[in-house]
Amino acid sequence: KRLLAAGSGDIYQICKVFRDDEQGKNHSPEFSLLEWYRSGFDHHQLMTEMEELFNQLMQYHGGNQVRNAAVKTSYRQAFLHTLGFDPLTASVADIKHMTWQHNIETPVNMEDDKDGWLDWLMVAAIAPAFAGDRLTFVYDYPVSQAALARASDTDPRVAHRFEMYFGELELANGFHELTDAKEQRKRFIQDNQQRLAKGLPAMPVDEDFLSALAHGLPACAGVALGLDRLLMVLLEKNRIDEVLCFAVE
Repeated sequence: KRLLAAGSGDIYQICKVFRDDEQGKNHSPEFSLLEWYRSGFDHHQLMTEMEELFNQLMQYHGGNQVRNAAVKTSYRQAFLHTLGFDPLTASVADIKHMTWQHNIETPVNMEDDKDGWLDWLMVAAIAPAFAGDRLTFVYDYPVSQAALARASDTDPRVAHRFEMYFGELELANGFHELTDAKEQRKRFIQDNQQRLAKGLPAMPVDEDFLSALAHGLPACAGVALGLDRLLMVLLEKNRIDEVLCFAVE
C-alpha cells in the first residue's frame, strides 16, 4: 500500500507468510500468498476478476471439477439464509440462543464477544452450507471485522470486505481499501481497545502506513489469495500438507 501511495499503480507480490496459529488439515504455520491491488476497482470488480482467474486456472489445469458460476452473497444474507437471524442486529444472547436451537457445538469458554461468536458460526455453520462445486463470495462484513476496508455509503454498519470460498474452504480475503488516514488510525485504536479488553497485548500502530495514507492512497481494491489452498482445490487434495514441499511437523 505504501508503494501504491507512492504512485506504483497496479501491483502484486507472491510471498511466504508465517503465522503462529493452529495447525490442521487446512492450516500451516508457513504458507504462500498472492497479494494484489487494482487501482480504480471496488470489491465487486475484484471479485469478478478473481472468478475469471480461478476459471482460467481450472481450465489450464484440466481437472475434473465442475466450473459453475460463483455465488455472491452479503454477510447478512448468508446468516439470514442459513441460520435465520440478522448478524447486524442480533445480541450475543440472541446468537447463543440460535446456536442452541440449531444444535451447533461451540468451543468451551466462549466469551461474550459478538464477533467471536459470529466468526465461529461462519466456520461451523455458514461455510459448510456453501455449494461444494463452485466459488462463493461473501461481502460487506460488519465494520468491526473489517478494519482495513472502507465503510458502506448506504449502511455504516458494514464495510466493503469480502472473502472467497470454494465449498467451505476459505481461499482469499479482500477489501475495497480504506484510504482515510484519520479513520484508519481510529480503527487501529478501536482494535487495540478490544484486544486489551480480552487480555491480549496491544499491537503497535503502523505509523509508516498511516503516513502513506495521509500522503494519498488512490482508490483501489486489494486481495490476498492463499496459494496452497488454491492448489488443494486444483489438485483435489484434502490436506494442505499434500501440496507443501516440506510440511511443518
